[in-house]
Amino acid sequence: MTSTTWRHLPPAARAIAVASAEAVEAARARDAEAYPDAVERLAALDPERTGRVLGAVVRALLEELHPDGLDGDDVRAALEHAVRAAGAWQDVDPQVMVLLLVGALGIHEEDEEAPVTPRALAAHAPLLIADLLQTRSLSVYLESAFAEIQRGEVHDG
Repeated sequence: MTSTTWRHLPPAARAIAVASAEAVEAARARDAEAYPDAVERLAALDPERTGRVLGAVVRALLEELHPDGLDGDDVRAALEHAVRAAGAWQDVDPQVMVLLLVGALGIHEEDEEAPVTPRALAAHAPLLIADLLQTRSLSVYLESAFAEIQRGEVHDG
């Protein structure tokens, strides 16, 4: 369980933060018993909001890991590493991982004929994030994601 309480967040955002942290922690620990329950809790939340938060976390991690910018080889390497690492203990759909990566980078609009389902998002995003985090703290990236989304809503509103 995460030590961050997220009490300062509104209830919907707090639920996303808690469920995301639980799923990523289970993925980092490769806890095959805890992970499915964490995925179900994450999948039960608003998929649009959850996707925005998790996408912002993935984007921030990729930007930090590649401060000079990403190229196709960097994205491919991140994808291959995450699929291999997660595939060692979970069923992984590489196509979902591709959609999560390119969606987080804003390269690809979601295909309306083959959208990432809330369950697929919840099952794959924590695996991708856990792999990208390495030894970093998730809470820093979640805080940043919520701040980025709030700034965007203030400018859009």
